[in-house]
Amino acid sequence: MKVFLSNSDYLAYFGTFISRLDLSQPDRLDITTHDKWVSVHPAVLTFVAALGLTVDKRSITIDEVSARSGHYLERMGLFQMLGLPSQFDITKHEASGRFVPLTVIKTSDEQTKFITDMIPLLHLKPEHADAIKYVVGELVRNVLEHSRSEHGAIVAAQYYPTSNMIRLGICDTGIGVKQSITRSHFAKSDIDALKLALIPGITGTTRREGGTEANAGAGLFFIKSMASIGRDYFAIYSGKGVYRLLKRRRSKKLPPLYADPNLDKHSETNEAPNFSGTLVAVDISLETTEHFSALLSAIRSTYAQAVKERRKARYKRPKFL
Repeated sequence: MKVFLSNSDYLAYFGTFISRLDLSQPDRLDITTHDKWVSVHPAVLTFVAALGLTVDKRSITIDEVSARSGHYLERMGLFQMLGLPSQFDITKHEASGRFVPLTVIKTSDEQTKFITDMIPLLHLKPEHADAIKYVVGELVRNVLEHSRSEHGAIVAAQYYPTSNMIRLGICDTGIGVKQSITRSHFAKSDIDALKLALIPGITGTTRREGGTEANAGAGLFFIKSMASIGRDYFAIYSGKGVYRLLKRRRSKKLPPLYADPNLDKHSETNEAPNFSGTLVAVDISLETTEHFSALLSAIRSTYAQAVKERRKARYKRPKFL
């Protein structure tokens, strides 16, 4: 496998990052970087770390990082996660208020501890903290309940004060969305499975609309909706499928929420390099999370209406004797 870390690996250019991937030769991982500047989304780091967890440490290489900004890779814990010697001698300043380095979560107790530790580090207001706790909790729960990943969930986050935004990524090396969702629903392709997983009330644990009390099939829909209302980016990559929510223009009027992911302004492909696990990436504007309670209310309303319509459609289906 070959990964190139560039000077613009953010969700705005996620398609370019994917197009440079080479996931052949799964028994080795070779990493190269931009020679002048390295600038990557935390989700990209979780993806690289996840690939590394599937490979013998002796089969992982990274070229000498010449860019001064390469120390970011060290500070986020990439070299340590891959079992590689550090290329940088840096003074590790307090992460408080700035970022959460690569972290592996395998149990619900570790999830709780991670969220508990993360929120104070980011120095968020209570209303902001509620949003971040919810997003991280839902993403990790999805991995622990559905992915069957022996390596757990790999998480990383960073706060950007200029834009007042948190960028967050979570990746796993599990069975992928298509295999998970098709336990209860039909999906012809990976991109079809991703869009099914984004529909409120759809979960791989049951065919019942709205899911069950323990699993309502709402996590990814809620997170995509948060990005949509904030006019931010959201992306999910599994198998050969990639679905990416695109930014909307800023306006005083809140954008509509759609239960059907096809109606959102987005890009999609079913021709990405085949990745057996799942990567979820999201940008969260903290200006939006100030109204988190109202935001959740709007999302829940859309969710309830979507489930109601799906149930009504099912009962209207003709029954043949």
